[in-house]
Amino acid sequence: MGCCNKLCGLKAGIGAGIAVAVLGIILIPVGNNIIRETVTKELVIEPGTTAWDNWVSADAPVYRQFWLFDVQNPQDVVENGSKPKLVEKGPYTYKTRYLPKENITANPEHYTISFLLPAGAIFEPSMSVGSEEDSVTSLNLAVAGGYKLFPAWVLEAAIKLNNVSLFQRRTVREILWGYKDPILKGTLGLFFPYNGTYDGPYSVFTGKDDISKVSIIDSWQGEKKVSFWNNTYCDMINGTDGSSFSPFLDKKKPLYFFSPDISRSVSAEYERSLDLKGIEVYRFKLPPLTLASPAVNPDNQCFCTDYVVTKNCTLAGVLDISSSRGQPVYISLPHFLHGSPYLVEDVEGLGPSEEHHATFLDVEPTTGFSLRFAKRLQVNMMYGPSKIITVLKKVKDYTILPIVWLNETASLDDETADRFKKELLSRVDMLETVQFTLIGLGSAALVLCTVAHCLVSRNNNKLV
Repeated sequence: MGCCNKLCGLKAGIGAGIAVAVLGIILIPVGNNIIRETVTKELVIEPGTTAWDNWVSADAPVYRQFWLFDVQNPQDVVENGSKPKLVEKGPYTYKTRYLPKENITANPEHYTISFLLPAGAIFEPSMSVGSEEDSVTSLNLAVAGGYKLFPAWVLEAAIKLNNVSLFQRRTVREILWGYKDPILKGTLGLFFPYNGTYDGPYSVFTGKDDISKVSIIDSWQGEKKVSFWNNTYCDMINGTDGSSFSPFLDKKKPLYFFSPDISRSVSAEYERSLDLKGIEVYRFKLPPLTLASPAVNPDNQCFCTDYVVTKNCTLAGVLDISSSRGQPVYISLPHFLHGSPYLVEDVEGLGPSEEHHATFLDVEPTTGFSLRFAKRLQVNMMYGPSKIITVLKKVKDYTILPIVWLNETASLDDETADRFKKELLSRVDMLETVQFTLIGLGSAALVLCTVAHCLVSRNNNKLV
């Protein structure tokens, strides 16, 4: 009779264990819904949410590091048509994107919000190898620009009148931010104008009606698309600005973002998961197909605008953005990473590296926030042979010459990481812990009661 009572008690224990386990399992979709609702509520871009505080301000400083290419043999290139020998000098570091968004205007009827992104650059001597007054020998921007923009005889006359050549000696400050050019009688610089200017206006979706659309660009400079490529596909503005994406990321799907620096939208693909200050992030990187030749990636056909320089659109690794810049500027990854081999072979001193020259985003998968990124680009200009322009008579072929490459980077600091974990991720973790604790307790009770049931049954069989 005693054994029967034990069996009855064990059966009750087994039933209770099953009930607890089942409750935990039942609560999984309930808990998941609560997690989704919690995250969704905090990620809508509107006052009072976690997303709003991060979106409006510029807490995490963004730095732009510049490495300039110093041409060691300018006279030899001009007089003998030799390969340019380059030495990389840098980094010269500036703090940028430190100003909060301006002219923020909500458009609730369209679930969008518009803003301007102010631009500014502050030199950081402690993060640089030298001062802004360091000088380098670089391509003459007016001569390279005029090569495609002006008739050859006009450029030749201007070169002789102003006693300039294919290369010039300038300071870091002048090359980056501008100098008075003797040929054009105006200010020239790779990033002129910059300070006091604005990017935008942007209009992005708030996610209020559909969280999967949060931060996606609705329009840029008042347009739903760009007009640089004269093609419906290449002119599309896809995705966000790269600072955040929709929550609950699927690592199998690429992330899309629009970059005004290269006048087009691109995608990034999942590479691996990493730990960033105790937070799991997904690393997404630009794939080699991004700047592949149309022969390899047909989607890039509409980005090929010069059949001569690109050797009938077989050139890989370089994007001609002349249509948006007004000068023959070519964008690539640093050191022509993923580019056609002859780009590297046409000059001396380059060594492309995936580790140092690839662009990546580290995105927290639950919120979609970019917690660390490195946007790496190289600015190049082109010059080629000429029978009229004296400084180009010895040039054998079209040369796309690197002038500078930059690494625009930012990462959350320890304080921001702790706040992020405390305010948002801790609540998500708590809900998940409750789910799995119930499942664990139920499963443990079930196992213990089952083992005890077997032992009691064995003892009963012995008594019989």
